Amino acid sequence: MIKKQFIKSKPVCKVTFTLPKEAVENVNEVAVLGEFNNWEMENAVSMKKQKDGSFKTTVELETGKEYAFRYLIDGEKWENDNAADKYVATPFGSENSVVVAMN
Repeated sequence: MIKKQFIKSKPVCKVTFTLPKEAVENVNEVAVLGEFNNWEMENAVSMKKQKDGSFKTTVELETGKEYAFRYLIDGEKWENDNAADKYVATPFGSENSVVVAMN
């Protein structure tokens, strides 16, 4: 799930990424990687486990752009977001989720 909040005072969109409990049962850690952090593991955004069992984090993105991203589960399994704005094919034979930071 993706929730967007546009900041009126600056060109920023706060994007909250949430993976529901059903998608992350028996999971220890989840991170978000994408174009906003150059897909670099050392810049991965860790998601926090919530009381309801879901994982969640918020990232500030520059508005007026689209960002491909994926979730990395336990450092080995890639997962897309079912609520992504769209999907884009990768050269690796899979797809990435895309969040559109435009209002």
